[in-house]
Parts: sequence; C-alpha cells; structure tokens
Amino acid sequence: MELTESGIDLERRRFIAFALTPSLIVLFAVAVLPAIYLIVTSLTPFQLTTPGSATDFSEPLRNYGLLPGDPRFVNSLAVQAKLSVASVFFQVLLGMLLALLLNVPSRFVEFARTFFLIPMVLPPIVVAVIWKLIYAPDISPLYYAAQALHLTLPALTSSVDFALTSIVIADTWEWTPFTFLMVLAALQTIPDEYSEAALVDGASKLQIFWYVTLPFITPILVISGMFRLIDSVKAFPLIFLLTGGGPGTITEVTNYYAYLLAFDTNEIGYSSAVTVVMLLLVCGISLGLVWMGRRKEALA
Repeated sequence: MELTESGIDLERRRFIAFALTPSLIVLFAVAVLPAIYLIVTSLTPFQLTTPGSATDFSEPLRNYGLLPGDPRFVNSLAVQAKLSVASVFFQVLLGMLLALLLNVPSRFVEFARTFFLIPMVLPPIVVAVIWKLIYAPDISPLYYAAQALHLTLPALTSSVDFALTSIVIADTWEWTPFTFLMVLAALQTIPDEYSEAALVDGASKLQIFWYVTLPFITPILVISGMFRLIDSVKAFPLIFLLTGGGPGTITEVTNYYAYLLAFDTNEIGYSSAVTVVMLLLVCGISLGLVWMGRRKEALA
C-alpha cells in the first residue's frame, strides 16, 4: 500500500516527535523543573532550620520587597557589572588582536592557534586552581619574577585595590580564546581581493584594517561580546577559590551572594529570590542585545 504525501509527512512528524521525546524529557527534568522549584521557593521564607517554611506562601512577594533595601544585593549587582564589562572588553580586544596577528599561513602559527585554545577547554575549577597558584605569594613564579626585578607586589587576591582586577585577569585568560576563534574564522572569510585593491590604491595597513577588515568582523565582535556578556555571570569558580567574595564584599557578585545566603545563613527562600532576579536581568540583557542586533540589520 502506497503512502500519500500527507501520510509521509505524518509519519515523519511522528518519527521526529519520537526521536526528540527522550531529550525533551531530560531537558525538562534538568532545566525546567529546577527553574519552577526556584521560582516557587523564592515566594516562601524557606530556611533549612524551619522545614515548614517551605510551604508558607502567606507573603509571597516579601523576599522581592527586601531586595532594593539590601545593600549587599545592590553592591553585588554593581560588582557583577564591573566584572562583566571589564572582562568582556579585554576578551574581545585581545581576541581580535590575536586573531589579526595569527591570521597567516604557517605551521608555527597553526601550532600557536592550538596552544591559545587550551585555557578555554580546561574545566573552570582547574583554571581557578591554576590562578590560585599564580597569585600565591609563597610559591608563585609571578612573585619570584617580581622579587628578581626588585619589585614589591601585594597579595593580589586579598588587596582591596587589586582583588577584582585579579578576577578579571583570570577570566580574560580563560575566555579570550573564544573571541579569538570566532574572529579568526571571520577573518578567513574575507576575500583577498578587497585588501589587494586597497593596497593598489595606496592604502596603509591601518587604513585597510579600519575600512576593509573591521567592517567585516564587527558583527562577529558584537556576537562574541554578547555571548561572553551573558556567560560572564558564571565566574563563580574563580571567585570561590581565589577571593571568596572578599576582601569584604569587593568581589562578591550576585550568584556568590546567593550562594552565601543559601549555604551560610540557610535563607533558601531569599537566596532563590536573588537568583530569580539575576536570571531575569540576564534574560533582559540578552533580549535587549538581540533586539539591537535585529534593529541594526533592519536599518542597514
């Protein structure tokens, strides 16, 4: 019996649904259910010492009402903004410069490209341990080198002036390869004819970069910056191992503050509210960047 075209489409849809169902079930279990639980918990005054508070919905918006008047929460947002802006700026800038430098055909350069990708593929906790050793005054080659040059370095991770900078440096080292890889791929799609024509017209290398190369790679710079800005809220391993949010609250970002609320003071409900607000802010920034990108494409 031959199947009609509509019958084939129906069978295809059934097969796709059957193939996707296991993945959707896993996704629902590991992503949707925890998110629902997080939102529900944020509406309660749940504390581990009082289990009955997990079902107390008498004041569902109490936790959210406390947030604007919480100086540590407001400070954590400011610290997160500083960390995100600084790290993303340097990641995009250094990634672009490295891509421009290594965009040449050479075996050595090919090896260097692979070498530069190593930090990105390391587990975040391994990166944090590496930089903890680098910032340790007693065993760090950085401090040995400074001593050989008769320079005095403070304990970077415990210094009020340099603690956040030390996190920015470690995060930049870890994720610059991401922007490097994206920009390098964009550079290799630029036709050589444009640069050759510009050289024939007497353009300098700086002019070729500004008027030929940069317009081609600008969309990639924006996309990589957007991805890194969204992902920059996940610097928890670095902060946990390097500074512990200190000194004071100098490096206490929002997700680390939520962690302290949940596991140090047992305020699970309030910690959940902090986390929900952080997720909403990240989603808002993501949607805003996507809207700006589409609007720019529409105007182009």
